[in-house]
Amino acid sequence: MTVHHFAAIDLGATSGRVILATIAEDSIKMDEIHRFPDPIIQMQGHFYWDFPAIYQSVITGLAKIAERGVTIEAIGIDTWGVDFVTFGKDGTMLRLPYCYRDPHTVGAPEKFFERMSRKELYDKTGIQIMNFNSVFQLDTLRRNSCSALEAAEKILFIPDALAYLLTGEMVTEYTIASTAQMINPRTKQWDLDILSMLDLKPENFGRMTMSGEQIGCLTAEVQQLTGLGAVPVVAVASHDTGSAVAAVPAEDENFAYLSSGTWSLMGVESPEPIISDESFAMNFTNEGGIEGTIRVLKNICGMWLLERCREEWPEMDYQSLIAEAEAAEPFRSFINPDAACFANPASMTKAITEYCKATSQPVPESIGQFTRCIFDSLALRYRQVVEMLRDLSPVDIQRLYVIGGGARNQILNQFTANAIGIPVETGSSESTAIGNVMMQAKWAGVVASISDMRAMIRHSLGDSQHYTPAESEVWAEAYEKYLAVYKDM
Repeated sequence: MTVHHFAAIDLGATSGRVILATIAEDSIKMDEIHRFPDPIIQMQGHFYWDFPAIYQSVITGLAKIAERGVTIEAIGIDTWGVDFVTFGKDGTMLRLPYCYRDPHTVGAPEKFFERMSRKELYDKTGIQIMNFNSVFQLDTLRRNSCSALEAAEKILFIPDALAYLLTGEMVTEYTIASTAQMINPRTKQWDLDILSMLDLKPENFGRMTMSGEQIGCLTAEVQQLTGLGAVPVVAVASHDTGSAVAAVPAEDENFAYLSSGTWSLMGVESPEPIISDESFAMNFTNEGGIEGTIRVLKNICGMWLLERCREEWPEMDYQSLIAEAEAAEPFRSFINPDAACFANPASMTKAITEYCKATSQPVPESIGQFTRCIFDSLALRYRQVVEMLRDLSPVDIQRLYVIGGGARNQILNQFTANAIGIPVETGSSESTAIGNVMMQAKWAGVVASISDMRAMIRHSLGDSQHYTPAESEVWAEAYEKYLAVYKDM
């Protein structure tokens, strides 16, 4: 029996992991070797990623793999999108990278639109307008005469920066670059007009690399630090959602996906970008996927809402929260999960309270009512987005696959099935890491295509759940109530 081992470095917005994957007999086994926080430092009025700490945690995780005496065939890296690290002419990091939640880009899109219209930017890139997109971060740094940007020889997105520290090779992986709102999705190359507005050129970034290509091998220094050999580092779908979507266990093309975690990313897989007046009005994004596909999707503020509320309820464990939500009165109050007031409030419960007051709804008073408000609102927001996708996309959406951590949220998944009126199936809660590993496996010749990857993933899934829609009339009435209080506050 041939056995293959791969390492996945999987970084989320709150924590990171180094995972050892074993593929044998068409099955995938994932072993979490090292979990660590992705620290955010508040300093001098800004929020930064503690990038050296993240790098050190990655090294620690790889060293733990070496201690097991396992020979790995490759390493892949995936992270959140848009954020980047600047490097000087001597190849050293110039400063800590800003976190996308830093407030310095508040109002930044409007500043940019004084020189290029919102519609033109969207037509060029097909990317959803969000104030933290890389284009607005870079434009803000340019306007503020950022010394690190002025001195930068190279700008590398977070997974590319980690790959550089591991291999010494500077690349720009396509799926992560596509989140920046500076790539033409038709040509899959930089838009020169946008770069020019930022006083940048393609040479300011690493060489463009597609998922499935080898970046390089571990440097002598990293080999010494970890105890590993000259292991290849492979460009996977470096944007975590790209890796997650690669792991959707679908048998055909008639599906939508919901990558559910801190953010909810809901969309369809398309062979071509969908850029139109309608997609612009609905603010849909076209991000790069594996094998040339486009992920047509919308970013939705997901479990961030509950995560922030839980900071105010330290005595409540998750199962107790679920029980409280199930016992609470349904459809008592709703919020727009994507309203600006929920982006990063000092108090999430206060922000929800103020939203309900402003829309003349009952204010949640108990933990169960707050939690039920969030779950009801997310499920109905998902219906809203599915209906938009049906208007935009040629895909005949017959089922929704929930992947990521949200695959374990049984109450929200049932609510979602009820709201959208089609079956909901779950993929793995480890979808991001599995997609990372499967692209390495494709590079190594273990599988040959997306369909092969998904067949192996289906074969490996032992905990897939199926949710059948119920109470359709009740949820249809709730949807009308939700739309009546849907505000972008």
